[in-house]
Order: sequence, then structure tokens, then C-alpha cells
Amino acid sequence: MDSGRETERSSSPTGIQSLETDRNPSPPHDINDGEDEEDLDAIGDTVYSKHWIFSTLTRLINMVTAHLESDSEGEMQLADDDEEDLCKVWDMAMDKDVAGLLQEFKATDILLGVIAKSRCPRLTEICVGILGNIACFPETCLTLSLHEDLGAVLLLLLGEPDPPTLLETSRLLLTCLSQKDVCSLWLQRIREETSVLFNLCFIMFCSTNTDLLEKVGELVEKLFDLDEELMKRWITAEPSKEEEKADGEGRQDVASCLLEAAKQLRSESPNGLEVYLHALQLLTTIDEGMQTFAAPDGPGKEVWDFVCDVVCDDLCQSNDLSVVLLEQKSILVQAFAVLQALYRCQDQWHNRSDASLPLIGAVLRVLQYHGETKNNDTNEEDTKDEQLQTLAEITAEFLADICAQIPKTTVADLVKEGHLTEKTWLTALGCLVHNYKTSFQHLQSMLSETDPRLADVVREQFPV
Repeated sequence: MDSGRETERSSSPTGIQSLETDRNPSPPHDINDGEDEEDLDAIGDTVYSKHWIFSTLTRLINMVTAHLESDSEGEMQLADDDEEDLCKVWDMAMDKDVAGLLQEFKATDILLGVIAKSRCPRLTEICVGILGNIACFPETCLTLSLHEDLGAVLLLLLGEPDPPTLLETSRLLLTCLSQKDVCSLWLQRIREETSVLFNLCFIMFCSTNTDLLEKVGELVEKLFDLDEELMKRWITAEPSKEEEKADGEGRQDVASCLLEAAKQLRSESPNGLEVYLHALQLLTTIDEGMQTFAAPDGPGKEVWDFVCDVVCDDLCQSNDLSVVLLEQKSILVQAFAVLQALYRCQDQWHNRSDASLPLIGAVLRVLQYHGETKNNDTNEEDTKDEQLQTLAEITAEFLADICAQIPKTTVADLVKEGHLTEKTWLTALGCLVHNYKTSFQHLQSMLSETDPRLADVVREQFPV
């Protein structure tokens, strides 16, 4: 299932605010005396100057060269004027004509040389950001992607300690993976560069930077979506001796790292949480992932407990369920998909029949809301909502799994706490009658032993 996230362009934190009103500096007067010369100097239909960009790139090369020749061991300092001009190039690269010109000027080679020699994190971030904007266009992305040295350096940059550089590097890689002509090339590089898994896991497990965690999550989600073999390899990967030495206690498995990042984003970023839940859900679609979750010492129980808390405490509170279902239904789709998959493999670390009352109550409330909207003409748009329909299908299947062996004591508690009522049967549990008859009959049998009166009412409504 494709995540559907689009290629994005980035702007520099201190770059141009309006590309039309904040024009980059004009070239020196000696080549700009006449209108014809200025027209020739313009890049495509823009007001940007070819000469200015060329001179800025030349100044960038000279700046880095001078620092290296000075034998300075300290971090290179980027002057305010130089940073401002480079940020303008960063923003200007969002324009297709500018991106093409930068390729003509061999900007990829220039920026790669600067990245390789840079002792200034801010300069590295800007250079990667410019490359990221160049990569947004298919033609320039192809040229950039075919640069083998650049491909190797970018993957190694995932091991840098600077969050802004990591953010721009992740964005660039995600942009390239979204371009169909070069996607397979980048997938091959990522498969071959074993440090990528270690570095991404380290970021997900250790970082508290919301923007970075979101982008790395999108990158991992995209990789899993595109390459099932890579996903299998990563979920079963064992840390190398070098990684264990570098990490002290050894690398955490990829599922635990996804979980840690999801915890970090739980209250900060609904979009980021959805991305990580989808990545976890993708892991449940392969046997290797399910085996990992089912293992007694695996991350399955911790993932189950976390997602249950998200569903019960954050999303399915009865007082605002209709609002949540409309605004955060996509998160609920991923959450219930993960829970349903884990429920089927949790025998090793949990009593399968012991799904919590709040969780079952949440499932029933979601189905009740869906059943009511189907019968309510004023909510016709809701009934046509594909995500709501998908959510209803997932929760119905999940409920059928739970009800297939639900114990009498749980049914009694559900009735006692108001989760199972006559209205619930009419609007929520009716979905089980036709598609999940065995589960419905078992639930009805348990109800007969705990609340005969309600069982008789149900039997009249749904004779099986």
C-alpha cells in the first residue's frame, strides 16, 4: 500500500521569503549595462541571474579551499553574508529552470566536494538542501542520481550527528525514492550499504527531534512499501561486531526503534504517529515480522500495549468519538490493523482471550458510530468515505477474532459496564451475523449464560 506522500521541496530557514519580491542580487554593473544583457543573464522566465549563481558557487569553492589551506582544525565558520547567499540559492533551486542551470554548472560535483570537505554542519545542511530541491524534478533527479560518489556520500551522511543535516539528507533520499526512474537505483544502494539500517535505527531510538523523526519515519515507511525483501532483511538483521562496539549494548531491532519513535511523536505529531504505525503494520504483513512480534522476548507485547493506549486513551474516548473518527480516522485504521495482526500471534506473551474491556469497548463504539451513520441520511458523505469504510471493515474483522473465543466473564463485564447493550447489538454487532457467523454464535452463547433477558432480545433481532 503506497503511503501517497508527495515529493516536497524545502526552503532554507533564513532564505527568501518571497521569490518574486525578494530578488537575488544583480550581477556586477559591467555586464549589466544594457537591457539585452540583463535578459540574456536571466534564468528562463525568472528574474534570477546566471552570473550571480555562478559567482556564488565560485565563492563557495574558494571559501572551503581557503579554510582547508589554513590548516585550521576547528569547525569552519560561515559568514552571515555567505550563508544568506547560499540560502538564496537553496530557495531558488525550487524553480525548475534554476535546478537545470545548476546542473549545467556542475553543481552536483561542486556541492559534493563541499560536503566531503566541509567542517561546518550548517554549510553541509545547505548543500544537501540545495541538492534536495534539484532532485524534485525528474530530469535533474536522474542526473543527480547517476552520480555514484554522491550516492555513496549521501548514505554515509545518515551517520552524521547534526539533526538539520540528517533532516535534509532524509528528505533528499525520500525525494529520489519517489521518482520512478531512479527509485530502483537508490533501493539497490541502500540494500548494499549496511550502515543505513544502523543509522536509521539509532535516529529513531535516540532522537527527540520531531521534524527529523517524522522525515525518517516517512523514509522507512517508503522503503518498506517499495521493497519487501529489504523489509525482511531489516527485521531479521543481527548487529555486526562493529555496530555492537559502536553502540555499546548493541543495536535495537527495527520494530523496537519504530515503537520508540512512535512513543516520542504520540503527543507531538499525529501525522508522524500515523507514519510509524503504518511502518509497524507493514511489518505484520510478512512472516518474518510476525515471528518477531510473536517471540516471547520480542517487541510484540510492548507494541500491543502502546497501540492499545493510543486507541483507548487518545482516540476513542466516548465524548468526542465522532470528531476523532472524522479527523484522525487514518491513524485509527493503522492502529486497528496493527492490533488485529498482533492479536492473532500473541499466544506466546499474552492470554489471547484477555483483550481489555476498554479496547473491546472502543471497537464496539467505532462500529456503532459506523452503523448509525449508515442509517442516517444526514451523514451521507460519511457513508461514502472510503477510509471510514476501511476502518469499519478492519474493526469488524478484529471484533470477530475477539468474539471467537471471548470468555463468559468478559461478556458479563461488558454488559455490566454498558459496552454491550441492546443498541450495541443493533448498530455494532449486526455486522458479525453474515460475515462472521461462528464468532457471533459464540458471543450469543456466552451472553445467554450471563444475561438471558438480553440474549432473548438479541435472538429475536438476529435469529441464527
